[in-house]
Amino acid sequence: MASEAIDDTGKNDGTGTSAAAPAARPAAEPDSDAVAAAKAAGPSNGGSVRVDSWIWSVRLVKTRSMGAAACKGGHVRVNGERVKPAHSVHVGDEVRLRHEGHERVVIVKQVIRKRVGAPVAVQCYIDNSPPPPPREAVAPAGIRDRGTGRPTKRDRRDMERLRGFPGATPDTAPDPHKDRDRDRDRNRDTRRDSRRSTHRDTQR
Repeated sequence: MASEAIDDTGKNDGTGTSAAAPAARPAAEPDSDAVAAAKAAGPSNGGSVRVDSWIWSVRLVKTRSMGAAACKGGHVRVNGERVKPAHSVHVGDEVRLRHEGHERVVIVKQVIRKRVGAPVAVQCYIDNSPPPPPREAVAPAGIRDRGTGRPTKRDRRDMERLRGFPGATPDTAPDPHKDRDRDRDRNRDTRRDSRRSTHRDTQR
C-alpha cells in the first residue's frame, strides 16, 4: 500500500499528491487610492493654489463662493494672517477657518485645486481643530421680534458676544448718537408744546 503524500502544510489532499499552497497576496497600502487621487487633483506644476479654491477642494466649505466670502469677511487666516481669496497656500501652511460657528485648524499636506470626495480630502490636511463645545455650553443666537428691521452695529456686536465669537467685547462705550437723538426728541416736544400753547392763546 502506497503511502499518501503529505503537503507542505501537513495536510493530505486525498489524491496522493501534495497541493501547492496558494501564494500570499501583498497587502494593499492603506488609503493608497486616496493619496493617488489627491495627487491627481493637484496643480500640474506642483506649486501653490488659491486659498479659497483649496478650502473648497478639501470640503471645508460647500461652495467656492462661500470660501471667497469667508476670506473677504476676515474668517480665514493663513499662518496667523488674514488673507484675501487669491492668497496662495503651500504645503506646511496652517489654515484657520471660522465657518458656521465652528473653527477649523488644519495643516496643508497636499495642495489641490479640484474638489474631491471626503476620503480623499482628509488625506490633504492634518486636522488640529479644537473639539466642538458641548451642546449645553452653546449660547442661543439672538432672536429679534418680527418687524424690528435690520440689527444695528451694536446689536450685531451683542449677538456675536452671545455666540462666543473671538474679539466680541461688551459695548460699554457711550453712544453719541443716543444723546443726539434724545436732544432732538426733547426739542421736538418743546416746539410741539409751544405751538399748542400759541394755538390756545389765539382761540381765547
